[in-house]
This record gives sequence, C-alpha cells and structure tokens, in this order.
Amino acid sequence: MSDKVLVYHGEQLARYHFGADHPFGPARHDAFVERLRKRGLDGSVTHGAPASASRAEIERFHDRDYVEAVKAASQAGVGMLDPDTPAVKGIYDAAASVVGTGLAALEQLMQGHHKRAFIPIGGLHHAYRDRAAGFCVFNDCGVLIETLREVYGIQRVAYVDIDAHHGDGVFYSFEYDPNVFIVDVHEDGRHLYPGSGSSEETGKGEAEGTKLNIPMPMYADDEKFLAIWPEAENFLAQKKPEVILLQCGADSLKGDPITHLHYSEATHAHVTRRLCTLADQYSQGRLLALGGGGYNLDNLATAWTAVVSEMVNSGT
Repeated sequence: MSDKVLVYHGEQLARYHFGADHPFGPARHDAFVERLRKRGLDGSVTHGAPASASRAEIERFHDRDYVEAVKAASQAGVGMLDPDTPAVKGIYDAAASVVGTGLAALEQLMQGHHKRAFIPIGGLHHAYRDRAAGFCVFNDCGVLIETLREVYGIQRVAYVDIDAHHGDGVFYSFEYDPNVFIVDVHEDGRHLYPGSGSSEETGKGEAEGTKLNIPMPMYADDEKFLAIWPEAENFLAQKKPEVILLQCGADSLKGDPITHLHYSEATHAHVTRRLCTLADQYSQGRLLALGGGGYNLDNLATAWTAVVSEMVNSGT
C-alpha cells in the first residue's frame, strides 16, 4: 500500500460546469490544481486520471428513466434539468466522469493500494435518485455508497458533509437505512437552500439515531464549528464505520457569494485530521474526500489544499 494521497484531476473532471456565468463555473477545477502546485503538494501525492462511469454503475443509485432523460437533455443542450441546473450540451458525459472518477478512487482504496483520496469536482450531494437538484446532475456520493455495499460488501458506511448546504439528496435517499451513518453540518436550512436538515431529523424506522444533522447559525465561524465537532466525532466513533466519505464543500468559508458561514480553512483541516485518525482506527485508513460546493475560487483552492495537506501529513 502507498502512503501517498491519491488526488484526481484532469480535463474530464474540469468539464463538469455550467458556463462562465453560472456559480458552478469552469474555473473551479483549475483553481485547485494551481494552488496544489503553488503549495508544493503536487510532488507529495499520487496523481490519478479521471474515469467515466457506465450507465449500469450510475444506475446503482439513479432511476433508469432519469438517466435516460439526462442523456437526451445532454444531447440537445437546451433547457433546465431543475431550476438551478442547466441542461448544457455534454453534461451527461461530464457527470458520468464525476461518478466514474469517484468509483476509480474507491477501487484504489478498497484494493488496498491507497488509504486516502481526494477529488475536487465531486460531492454532488443534492441530486435525488430520480431528479437533478442544486447544480448536481448525478449524485456520486449515492453511487459510491451503493457500490460499497453491492460490489465490496461493506456494511457500515459513514458519510460526513461539511458543505454549507444540507446534503439532502444523500440524506433522504438513505433516511431509512440503518447502516449509512450521516453527519451533516450545514448552514441552518431556514436561511439557505435546500431548506432541510433540522436537528430533529435523525433517520426513520430502523435507521432512527443513525443520522446527525447539525444546523449552524448564519456567520458561524471556526470557533463555533470546533465547539460542535466533538459531538460529531463521538457519533462516528460509536458507529465504527468501515469506510468514511467526506464531502468537504468550500462554500462554508467566509466570503462565499451564495452562503453566510464564516469558517476558514482551519475547519476543513481539523475535520480532515480527525477523520484520518478515525479512519485509521475503524476503517483500515480508508477516507475518500469529495470537493463539493464552493463558489469563491480562492476559498475553494485554500480549503481543498488544506484537506490534501492534512491527508498527506496523516501518513507521516
């Protein structure tokens, strides 16, 4: 096994965007890669190439009719998949690359070649099984969770989400699943899309108590985050997950144009450092981080390189 962190980037991933005038624009991928090089981290990681998911792989999570609809809309290149998500030409292939790259990273972790991996364009946590939502066409997080169970026989999966927006597409898709443990720390849904994720939502049926939503007030900073984090960490330790997925959206940093949280990259660094420790204790080291949101280019470059740096340091 290599102790080096596996970092995926490349043109296929960069193509997942909705144009220069959209918040999820074309410069996000390259902003991260440039900062990775400027920080000197590119020589400390293993570089992975993007891959494309098959329809069968995408349909481990998504409904067949929805996948077909995306394919048709992608060919036409007109209209909207949902009010926030344009049906730009080629978006099917771009979204399939996001999913496929996640699956490639997962395979590396599950085969024991690497312990940690990071993908900047991923964590598309709003898409539901049957529809797009909030800039998210295919929910790579959902596909990864289904793949862990279906392909690798993993029973206990932890999904941790620190994006400013509640990961509703993941949460409600697995709300009744007692073996998917969710920690979602997000800006209070009373102030921000998608308007969900109250602390009372802890899972349903047999899954009650397997989900932890922590809504944060507007303008919450690192200090407020660090005050709530022990609850999240204790929750995860009790569940003893076999694999940990981290959606580390950078839209929770101060200065994001569409959110109101005031974290710095110190929050992302702390979460990554602590999850690396938990992964080493319970998950054979397996931690896969997905970039998620973030619409201030400097913020996302800063936060995501902080995540990679902590992953790199955790192996020394």
